[in-house]
Amino acid sequence: MRRSEREITDLKEIEKVFESADVCRIAFADNNVPYIVTMNFGYSGFDSPVLYFHCASEGKKLEMIRKNNNVCFEVDTDHELYGGPGACDFGMKYRSVVGWGKMTIVTDEQDKIKGLDHIMSHYSEKTGFTYERSTLSRMLVLKLEITRMTGKKCL
Repeated sequence: MRRSEREITDLKEIEKVFESADVCRIAFADNNVPYIVTMNFGYSGFDSPVLYFHCASEGKKLEMIRKNNNVCFEVDTDHELYGGPGACDFGMKYRSVVGWGKMTIVTDEQDKIKGLDHIMSHYSEKTGFTYERSTLSRMLVLKLEITRMTGKKCL
């Protein structure tokens, strides 16, 4: 990272970025052509860093995962514009995490439930969700096993 003073190295602070981010952006590549999507997500924590997503059972991102499951992701939060007397004195405060990993399609029912529980706990204070077996069979859950990530802030 060029601006090392902005790097987030504290794992607890990186966790807070995940906790307060609303969405996750996933970047795919197919024949050197980038493709990015914004998705709701759930994060498993640092013990075994995984991001979970759910989506329709067909579409472009699934085609891309099947061709090349290496992806990059980005989450960000705490946006605040600041300014000054001149145009070049403006900037944006933020905290972000960028990472890389492998995206897979979850096929095991218990793993699907685990992923959905992470997604639901990210967006809801409720716990103990139940999922209809018929709904689970139609629903697709994606799992991004994070291999590397870095945090950055401008506060």
